[in-house]
Amino acid sequence: MDKQHNRGRWAAAIGLLFSLAIGILAGSFVTARALHSPGTMAVPLRISVSSPVSAAEISFASGFSPVVERVGPAVVNIASSKIVSSQRERSLFSDPFQQFFGEEFTPPSERKEKSLGSGVIVSPDGYILTNNHVVGGASDITVTLASKREYKARIVGTDSKTDIAVVKVDAKDLPVVTLGDSSRVRVGEFALALGSPFGLSETVTMGIISAKGRVNLGIEDYEDFIQTDTAINPGNSGGALVNARGELIGINTAIVAGGSGNQGVGFAIPINLAREIMSQILKHGKVIRGYLGAWIQPVTIEIARAFDLPQAEGALLGDVEEGSPAAKSGLRRGDVIEAIEGESVTDSAALRLRIAMTPPGTKVRLKVRRGNSVREVDVVLTELEAKEERSEIPLEMERSRPLQGLEVENLTVTRVRPGSAAEDAGLQRGDVIVEVNRKPVSGDRDFRRAAAAASGSTLLLVNREGTTLYIVVSP
Repeated sequence: MDKQHNRGRWAAAIGLLFSLAIGILAGSFVTARALHSPGTMAVPLRISVSSPVSAAEISFASGFSPVVERVGPAVVNIASSKIVSSQRERSLFSDPFQQFFGEEFTPPSERKEKSLGSGVIVSPDGYILTNNHVVGGASDITVTLASKREYKARIVGTDSKTDIAVVKVDAKDLPVVTLGDSSRVRVGEFALALGSPFGLSETVTMGIISAKGRVNLGIEDYEDFIQTDTAINPGNSGGALVNARGELIGINTAIVAGGSGNQGVGFAIPINLAREIMSQILKHGKVIRGYLGAWIQPVTIEIARAFDLPQAEGALLGDVEEGSPAAKSGLRRGDVIEAIEGESVTDSAALRLRIAMTPPGTKVRLKVRRGNSVREVDVVLTELEAKEERSEIPLEMERSRPLQGLEVENLTVTRVRPGSAAEDAGLQRGDVIVEVNRKPVSGDRDFRRAAAAASGSTLLLVNREGTTLYIVVSP
């Protein structure tokens, strides 16, 4: 009797918890409907107008089956192949962020690589969103629907900087997914991942949204990832991340893994960003990005202290290119951008993405701190050309003299001792030291004098392959 009684109590408790979850979902659905407004990033193609799944369709017995039944038919398997030179590094494909690849026998000078991934149909006439690393450079692409129908696909366009690609199949009246609004995604809400992990098509996994706005991961040039603990494995790339209403909120892209499988840390490209990239590809055949013309660095705690900033936020200009929009507007090396168009800049990666996604020719107003003064500066962006691209550098500066372990000849770093504070700060052989603690150094004697006087964190301005950047060396 006690066992039966305990089982009854557990069943009642589980039922109560699930009822509470459904109640929360129902409330969030009502809120979402009340607040949702169409996005401004229109896609010039016929996309889904179907209704998302309602809370009433989800129950304890059915779970998320209604969501899967609605979304599943629009998630496809993508198999691609390409011929590459045998000199290509195999280590590229051992990266846990990449897909898994197989090989076919070909002549010694070249080989065929096969890639398995996923995609999401966003238009009934055959436009499919996926990852660039799934189809980039492919000579042959086959798309398989959940109904087992197969189509040959062609690449409409790709963007390696965000890892988005658009492919097209010649078909009509295909099942589509409802596009959501990733700006309304909340940490902690349910998420489902649909795709073909390890080639197992029509696989669904469930978890929650773990975080938003993940940047500086070194996965893509422009990052703004949704993080989820929903199981994402090799082959899920390009597949759908949907919310509990069945709305597409992200394109699954990457995982962090000790081996080749899921470790509960996966990343998806927000659908708002993916939709904008797709729109530009369809309109222009490529992605047109805005260009500021400055080397943007993160403001770390050490940088904030060195520049006497009130907080470790904003974006530091490590260098300004001559003749660039930044230079023409009067921006200088050492300026800190605190806001753009009235919105605070929390980190450099967010600013870099915002600038890139702003059309060339647009005038943007920046709030800039220079020393103890703050002013507003108007900058007219130009178009980013491939040769003008300047990436951020990751600066990790934590670890008695800070400049011990650094050998310098004519202000050029000739050796960085392993394990030293200089190595931890990111100094590299070949860097040319221009300033120490905001004071110019003109020779070895100046540097040695400054190095001897430095007892705490030391701010260096270095020239690395023609571009200057600030580095803090901490004891």
